Amino acid sequence: MIDYAVVGSGIGGSTIAAYLHAKGFKTVLFEKEPYLGGCSSTFERHGYKYNTGATTFVGYEDGHPVKQMFDAIGFTPTLIQTDPAITVIHNQKVTPRYQNVDLFLEAIQANYPHAQHDTFWHMVYEINRSFYKVHGYYYSNASILKNILSLFSYLPLALKFRKYLYTNAMEFILDMYKDLDDEYLKFLEAQVMIVAQAPLKEINFLTAALALGYTFNKTYYVPGGFSTLFDGLTASIEILNRATPVEKIIKQNDHYLVCTSKEVYSAKNVILNTTMFNSDALFENPQIKAFYKSYEKLNNHQSSFMLYMTIKSDADFEHHYQLIQDDTYRYTLSNALFVSFSDKNDIQFAPKGHYSVTVSIHTDTRYWENNVTYKIKKEYLKNKLIKSVCDILGIKKEQIVDQFAATPKTFARYINRSQLGGNAITMKNFLPKLPSNDTPIQGLYHVGDTVYAAQGWPGVMMGVENLKKVMHV
Repeated sequence: MIDYAVVGSGIGGSTIAAYLHAKGFKTVLFEKEPYLGGCSSTFERHGYKYNTGATTFVGYEDGHPVKQMFDAIGFTPTLIQTDPAITVIHNQKVTPRYQNVDLFLEAIQANYPHAQHDTFWHMVYEINRSFYKVHGYYYSNASILKNILSLFSYLPLALKFRKYLYTNAMEFILDMYKDLDDEYLKFLEAQVMIVAQAPLKEINFLTAALALGYTFNKTYYVPGGFSTLFDGLTASIEILNRATPVEKIIKQNDHYLVCTSKEVYSAKNVILNTTMFNSDALFENPQIKAFYKSYEKLNNHQSSFMLYMTIKSDADFEHHYQLIQDDTYRYTLSNALFVSFSDKNDIQFAPKGHYSVTVSIHTDTRYWENNVTYKIKKEYLKNKLIKSVCDILGIKKEQIVDQFAATPKTFARYINRSQLGGNAITMKNFLPKLPSNDTPIQGLYHVGDTVYAAQGWPGVMMGVENLKKVMHV
């Protein structure tokens, strides 16, 4: 009998599986694809490697959840610190997002001058710095009583940040700046969307401050692509089943049967690293299906359109760019591109003299449902993004040696989810409405970006830490 069956090898699934194995529990990790990482994986096509998503690696520093979890597992990743974390280009204005707040302020004042910048950004910096120093809280939805008790654990956090918790982010910023320039507002919106996956008008200011303060933490480049990190993280797990889709999970009285096309596994507990609002497809049990159906409303259909390129160039590029234009791109939800480049010296990831490039933009899954117009839309947007990236970053078309695109349909085919970006923590979807890592069903748990706490490495890792607490491991 297996102690824990973990379904899905994304950030949360790989981490909790590695942790449970390190603690002596018999653990099996299932992954549908040959590579690990889900939205943060690395894949190969046409002989070139690509990171699936334009993901930054952040939070690997003392006091932050990523390093705490990796230390608990006994895993030390190979990383290259990158500063600036992101270089923002907006109407030809170049703003490096340096880790040092005062260095960043010099750039922001030069491009978007305002008397309130110093006060505002130092406040964001302090909120971000002090947030990770508050510990001891946890979140449970296993029952009404457990939910209420867990909410009391947030009192120190709520008291410390009460000024920002239930204050709308847009209103807070407009009140602080008074006369806010539209161009600068677009800059702020684009920064928040990278992390929070929601616009300023829908989130509280604490969420906005943590999103805007993301780059004040240490950020890193992962040599060899993100798959190298996941391979190292899970290296000691004895039962790691790649290219093994889980077809269904059957609840028994005191355990679960996890059924794949190859074998059936008996497990005391199941941890799903899948989207909360479509996990019902794995079960036939009416109670479990009804539980998941209750969260269908959380599916905001937000996803990503991806452009992948390999370019041959001797130029020097930063690891990450955000390219902002005035108007929203057609068939998308955004006016901003997030562009990630492999390291110039990382020949494990891209051949010498080449860069692997991943470009992402927010879109809606419903834009891609019409099979008649699907290919036309995909080709149009792919070419539009190629032109934007080349024009802004000075890349010549003839330097592109490989290029292709992916839509939400592509992701549904390969990683079993079309909605990307997780479950945004909005004013309408906040504690105690947020899904937890535990469930009312005995032995059934969740981890990932559609449950507590949120998206990105820090958010998902906070969820892993919370899962440890509610499972008492």
